[in-house]
Amino acid sequence: MASSSSSGLTFKLHPLVMVNISDHYTRVKSQMNPPVTSTSCSNTNGNGNGEGGDSAAVKAPAPPPRVYGCVIGVQRGRTVEIFNSFELLYDSATDSLDRAFLLKKQELYKKVFPNFYVLGWYSTGSDAEESDMHIHKALMDINESPVYVLLNPAINHAQKDLPVTIYESEMHVIDGIPQLIFVNSSYTIEHSFIAVAAHLTSIHSAIKMLNSRIRVLHHYLVAMQKGEIPYENSLLRQVSSLLRRLPAIESEKFQDDFLMEYSDTLLITYLAMFTNCSSTMNELVEKFNTAYDRHSRRGGRTAFI
Repeated sequence: MASSSSSGLTFKLHPLVMVNISDHYTRVKSQMNPPVTSTSCSNTNGNGNGEGGDSAAVKAPAPPPRVYGCVIGVQRGRTVEIFNSFELLYDSATDSLDRAFLLKKQELYKKVFPNFYVLGWYSTGSDAEESDMHIHKALMDINESPVYVLLNPAINHAQKDLPVTIYESEMHVIDGIPQLIFVNSSYTIEHSFIAVAAHLTSIHSAIKMLNSRIRVLHHYLVAMQKGEIPYENSLLRQVSSLLRRLPAIESEKFQDDFLMEYSDTLLITYLAMFTNCSSTMNELVEKFNTAYDRHSRRGGRTAFI
């Protein structure tokens, strides 16, 4: 693998992408390793004379899972800005992504984010693997030069940089054979208030579209109830299944999770604003220091700070 890319592209990664990938990985990992409840522990320890209970309770930890998805955004000239991402289904038997699911998700996101395009894909792991190149090549019909965002979920307290690597693919001649390999690309984290406002605008557009679709469905059901159109049992079963899921959303756990996520979003927004304000103040102080330094050479004044 080459050390760095020679394409000359500038990558800007938004924090929302890292949050989405981390959330995707955490959910999949928690589903693979569910927490042991007190009931199951008491039942396990209560087997006869207690022998064999410990061996049943202790299980070998499962290997860390890998999650996959697409990253979307825009490219303006030589600048590639990654705004958002969505999850994909992976078939471990064929080492490939679910193509039908990918095209369906791409179509849905295109309606909500008409200016965003599929820029590449993401995964989790400590380093790019050989099988990753097969997935990378499979996406080249959607984007001829896709990017690969890799998040390392392993915790390393000594590491100061973000555990995110962006790869590009380049054709290199190795042992006289041209091969497509991954190369590292540098990137910057985009945390401006404008980006947050754009994301909130996109969410507002998505909610607005969802509301319009619900209105269409409501008018259709009313017309069916009045006998203006014939009954469609398959559609009524789907609506009934959807309505049965609604009471679960009003649970106390959902409210707690929603408030926590809302607070985290506000915290990220405030942090971006403070960072932007600090940067502006730093530039202002530097200008004052430069101006007073010039005056000090003439009249003996000291610097502002």
